[in-house]
Amino acid sequence: ETIEEWCPTLIPGLLQTDAYARAVVRATHPLAPDEEVEEKATARLARARLFEENHKTPVYWAILSESLLRQPIVPPDQAAEQWDHIAGLARRHRIVPQILPWNCGAHPFMLGTAKIMTFPDAPPLVYTEALHSGDTIDDPGLVKEYRRSYDLLRAAALPPEASLALIEQAAEDGRNGKQRD
Repeated sequence: ETIEEWCPTLIPGLLQTDAYARAVVRATHPLAPDEEVEEKATARLARARLFEENHKTPVYWAILSESLLRQPIVPPDQAAEQWDHIAGLARRHRIVPQILPWNCGAHPFMLGTAKIMTFPDAPPLVYTEALHSGDTIDDPGLVKEYRRSYDLLRAAALPPEASLALIEQAAEDGRNGKQRD
């Protein structure tokens, strides 16, 4: 039913464009053969098909660190394509992105990543990810703690419309070869 995600150092996999996904896979597997990079990137992109028009989309809410706008990992034209993709999903009401300002100070989710998922027929889960592993958390007490931390993080983030304006400005800056200050 819902997916709520916080990934402070990367654009979440479900939102990545082809170029961004390949850059992430290549960076995390620098010595991998090209075929392996292609396989991993293709698998990552396949999961994002849940946002296609003919799929019943869960409510997807992503909080993105403003540092992602300021420190792109792909060239400006590819960064513009990435931000246009996210803005397009938001404009088509497929996702709700929020930007956590770079100067927000201490916040409840300074450590780690989280994907909080709810289901119509099962208890909620949290998925956390590290460089070479991931963990699914189903303990109700821990899931509740993650939920509380995410809600406080959401409260610290910019409202969705202001966030979308920043995302669209980042896309425009990329098209013009500029990087945000």
